Amino acid sequence: MKRRTFLAGLGAAGVSTAIFSPAIVRAAADTPLKFGVLTDMTGLFADNGGAGSVAAAQLAIDECGGKALGKSIQLISADHLNKPDVGGNIARQWYDQEGVDVILDVPVSSVCIAVQTFAKERNKMFITSAGGSADLSGKFCSPNFIQWTYNTYALANVGGKALLKQGNDTWFFIAADYAFGHALERDVTEVVTKGGGKSLGHALHPINTADFSSQLLTAKSSGAKVIAVANAGSDTQNVIKQAEEFGLLSGGQKMIALLIDVNDIRSVGLKSAQGLLVTSGFYWNMDDRTREFAKRYAAKMGKPPSMMQAGVYSSTLNYIKSVEAANTKDPAAVVKDLQGRTFNDAFLRNGKLRPDNLMVHDMYLAEVKKQSELSDPYDVFKILATVTSEEAFPSLSASACPMVMSKK
Repeated sequence: MKRRTFLAGLGAAGVSTAIFSPAIVRAAADTPLKFGVLTDMTGLFADNGGAGSVAAAQLAIDECGGKALGKSIQLISADHLNKPDVGGNIARQWYDQEGVDVILDVPVSSVCIAVQTFAKERNKMFITSAGGSADLSGKFCSPNFIQWTYNTYALANVGGKALLKQGNDTWFFIAADYAFGHALERDVTEVVTKGGGKSLGHALHPINTADFSSQLLTAKSSGAKVIAVANAGSDTQNVIKQAEEFGLLSGGQKMIALLIDVNDIRSVGLKSAQGLLVTSGFYWNMDDRTREFAKRYAAKMGKPPSMMQAGVYSSTLNYIKSVEAANTKDPAAVVKDLQGRTFNDAFLRNGKLRPDNLMVHDMYLAEVKKQSELSDPYDVFKILATVTSEEAFPSLSASACPMVMSKK
């Protein structure tokens, strides 16, 4: 039986929660720090996570000498198949049976919610680089969970405001019909409405859709000035490719891809993507620090890292540093140390971990270059503006996180 098939079947088998004796707890404290990268290895998010996220975590471990608290650090990985039940069962197996201390990456917000539950119950850590719904660090927040790389509010706030300033006040959404897509549409709509604009509606689609003709024709007929693509991975790639085929990009309507990365642009091609506005928390060719990391990453993977992969590297590196500083793997002690620092590394600029366990940092508004502007096949973005963490992310006072609200 394959490993993932076995893991997926654990829930049906009704595995009970383990009861740990003091001796087992002491033994666990003496074991090496163990990371698990839970990701999409072969599906629509594999380009921006997958094996690249595993490589990014290993780069961080190697940078720390491969040890924490005097013991070797271990790294394992698995494919959650973009299914919450599979992801949840793997998380439970890792925490209960395999001694994993920290789960990393985890694309798909609904899978994140499943993993969050087990992380809190087992008092283990979960740090997402790929899960984007603002609800993860909002109403679903947890002392054992950190949202490290971005959230839907930041994507909405940076890109939405930029287009509104240009007079683009009517919007239509092509949105994924799951937690991430719903949150992204909600957050962009709020930004647009507050800025004096309005949403003219949406066309939803299931995850991993191949044909977007119906959604694109509905968006075109809406007459909206902006068609906002609120999905990710190969779904985003397919929308943009087909939008070009339908003539939407040359018909007067503007399109914004609310979450798109270098690998997506490479798949889509500059002919279809040039001129698209993009919001990101990282770009590999931004400065010397990003280029140095990208060079080390490319030596392993043959191409630059995505925002999510850079987030895995940064979260792994800084988590290890805080384990060392706190002299323990205890989640509360490590999070306390993380919350006491300001982060500036290959990924984070002016990063701070807030009490709701949302990592806030500078974000960037970018535009996809034209073919004539290209000097490197992967240098596809032109940074238009840096948006500070205070401007990009929601204020802490507006947080729906119970950990914050209980202190108000």
